[in-house]
Amino acid sequence: MASTIRDVARAAGVSVATVSRALNDASKVLPETRQRILDAAAALRFVPSGAARSLSLRSTQTIGAMLPDLHGEYFSELIRGIDLAARARGLHLLLSSSHGDADEAAAALRAMNGRVDGLLLMSPHVDDDFLRGNVPDHIPVVLVNTRLAGRSHPTFRIDNEGGAKLMIEHLLASGRQRIAMLAGPALNPEAIARQRGYCDTLLAAGLTPLILPGDFTEASGWRAGKEILDLPQRPDAVFACNDMSAIGLLAALREGGVQVPRDIAVAGFDDIPIARYMNPALTTMRVPMVGLGTLAVEALATHISSAGSSPVLDQLLQVELIQRASTAPVPPRPPPDRKTH
Repeated sequence: MASTIRDVARAAGVSVATVSRALNDASKVLPETRQRILDAAAALRFVPSGAARSLSLRSTQTIGAMLPDLHGEYFSELIRGIDLAARARGLHLLLSSSHGDADEAAAALRAMNGRVDGLLLMSPHVDDDFLRGNVPDHIPVVLVNTRLAGRSHPTFRIDNEGGAKLMIEHLLASGRQRIAMLAGPALNPEAIARQRGYCDTLLAAGLTPLILPGDFTEASGWRAGKEILDLPQRPDAVFACNDMSAIGLLAALREGGVQVPRDIAVAGFDDIPIARYMNPALTTMRVPMVGLGTLAVEALATHISSAGSSPVLDQLLQVELIQRASTAPVPPRPPPDRKTH
């Protein structure tokens, strides 16, 4: 049978309460007493119960993160930032995904109740009613790319709309006039903001938007590329709502004999690591994904330690235009040679 805290107390000649204090807070026990307890615990191969320790300390030393998805380089980089910041603070990470479904998001949050000291939430389903029904009021919450008007939570957002405007201005400056957009999921706040930036910038330039359906996946980019190939008048540029769909788009255009950027320029959003290694290398908006995760964890740790009394932040993180070969300006073609007779 596994040893218990009572066995350790008996072997060390102290009370159970003293063993608990020695294992949880060394400052409350004399050094020689604590060493005797540690030696007894090691000899008995005693492993403290995480659940019991959480009850004793009223802390799990764990934070929860619920994201819309865990697939792809975007979320991989975001999770890396969250994990690095959590480990630097001695915190464990409990990770879950809503898979784009409100019921799954609610179930994931309820499952974390009592297991975490605070939550990072990134979900299109998060609103006041959703939080009220699934997250206890005493649990600190930090929102990522999600903004609520009715409740006060620290929030970190990417300037998706401003980034889209910068990208369209870049494509216009390179001489493109028929600029299409490959959209993201219909209910995704980031995709909606990027589409708004695209439309506003084109309309301000007196041009007509052309929006192709997408869902942030390579497959949707490939389908959009096939659709473009069948158009009677093709666009001379496509702004994909994220890099993954831009990569699928590039594959379809290449299969159709389209040369990028000579025939059609292609741009993405996020600057995932593989973007720079595409052929041609992908022009995109650089999102500070690792930094976003780090900042969110730092704010959550502060929120937890201050028992929710820390100032509420609403920080908008800027993005950066990264120009690569996929949108390089195409020099004008020389006029055809005319033979003299």
